Amino acid sequence: MRPNLLKYFLLTIILWISPFRDWGLFAQEIQPWSGFGIETTAIAGKVIKHEAKFTLPIPTLSTGLDINLMLQTYGKKDWEQRRHYPLIGLALGYVNYGIDSIYGHCFGMYPNITIPVLRSKNLTWDIRIGDGIGYVTKTYHRTAPVDTINVAIGSHINDFARIMTGLRYHINNHWDALFDANITHISDGSFHKPNLGINMIGAGIGLRYSPITSRPAHILRDLKPLKNRWLIEFRGTFAYVSSYTSGGPLYPVYLATGYVSKRWLSKNKFFGGIDYSYNENIYAYLRNNGLEPGHEAQYSYKSAIIAGNEFLLGRIGIVLQVGAYLKQAYIKMDPIYEKIGGNYYFVKKEHGTIKEFFLCAFVKTDLLDAELGEAGFGIGF
Repeated sequence: MRPNLLKYFLLTIILWISPFRDWGLFAQEIQPWSGFGIETTAIAGKVIKHEAKFTLPIPTLSTGLDINLMLQTYGKKDWEQRRHYPLIGLALGYVNYGIDSIYGHCFGMYPNITIPVLRSKNLTWDIRIGDGIGYVTKTYHRTAPVDTINVAIGSHINDFARIMTGLRYHINNHWDALFDANITHISDGSFHKPNLGINMIGAGIGLRYSPITSRPAHILRDLKPLKNRWLIEFRGTFAYVSSYTSGGPLYPVYLATGYVSKRWLSKNKFFGGIDYSYNENIYAYLRNNGLEPGHEAQYSYKSAIIAGNEFLLGRIGIVLQVGAYLKQAYIKMDPIYEKIGGNYYFVKKEHGTIKEFFLCAFVKTDLLDAELGEAGFGIGF
């Protein structure tokens, strides 16, 4: 399996495997398939130019479609009640960017979670976050079929991320209408150059149909608050990135993170610490160009201070992280960067020396420009 596909496959597994693994095991008082629904959203929007190097013509209008298989949680797991009964889903996404000869079309599949922000009797404001795998029909090519205009996408397989927020109107037990604003991002995490990625902002209108009911009865437990414990944690991950020329070789990037975390409100984990990465692609660039002879290694690593929050969903954790560089490598980036990703916990205990052991995967970005996708393992004491 190619390394970039492996990274996005691992991230998909992390976000997908836990919530659905007991999909057919409903509590006896809940009617089978209660809470299941199919949501279809038509999207219209526009590609945005997120940096100067994005020289593609901007289409007048971009359109898309989103079909989401959704399940309304009802409290079978403790985290569902603590999170106010979110919706979990698996969606198929489609984007027609509007200039087929350059952008082509994009098809995606991604797990997602919809979290309510405000809720009344018939109206809900919610936020949906999802990330998965996308396939793009047109890419940059220096050989036949030649296409050197599309400097945004260097490979057919890409990360496909979609964030939506909007209002959902509850018509009856079977039908809901929705209106949302959304952003769709695709890129391959610098696995191939060029890799500027494509970002589209838009608005959507849709309907959700639930064969049984969209609002199954909730299970209410007297949940005791979890301790706001502190942990010392470490992550070790790796990535592969392309050289700085189109069609060049792949180089590994080794990353290590050490941080302290504190759980709060029984459903979040704030953390802060140090990020480190060693970039073989930068080392090769310096050697190949005769730059900083004898000091290539010291100009090939980066370090940063980080802070973030992990949203806990049982054995799943959705991680948002921001970092500020303490030391940059020879090739300078923006001083601030972001990571979004997830953890899947094999070990998650309240007592013992090793309290957490997890699989993790992240996409590192500089604002809207993806730098790399990484995957590895972590441990907490």
